[in-house]
Amino acid sequence: MTSPLHTEDYAALATFRYALRKFLRFSKVFLAAKAKLTPEQYEALLALKAFSTNKGLLVGELSERLQVKHHTAVSLTDKLVARKLATRRRGRSDRRQVYVKLTGAGSKLLTSLAAVHREEIRVRSSEMIDPLKRLQR
Repeated sequence: MTSPLHTEDYAALATFRYALRKFLRFSKVFLAAKAKLTPEQYEALLALKAFSTNKGLLVGELSERLQVKHHTAVSLTDKLVARKLATRRRGRSDRRQVYVKLTGAGSKLLTSLAAVHREEIRVRSSEMIDPLKRLQR
């Protein structure tokens, strides 16, 4: 059985979500202004960088990482390929498998965007970590 919620728990939940929303708003505005990317496209680039094998990442794996439907991952892939930020290649042994991989341009763009996001998280981290710590008690 879970313990009852107290006023401090509600405050911690609300404070965490508020801090998260502020960070996500910063990210959305920054990505649109600096790279003409959506947050989902940026998240796809991050997933490709962090979790790809030598072949890349399967579209299904990208879908799972982003928590989106398969057709949404396909659409994101199409947009990244059109901008030459990623490549798409069918599997050799199973043509149903589609691998997505960062290009050099995608990796370079991601490096600059991720550095700014990391700094923003460093600045805002206590806003997010403190309420989470309160909820762990």
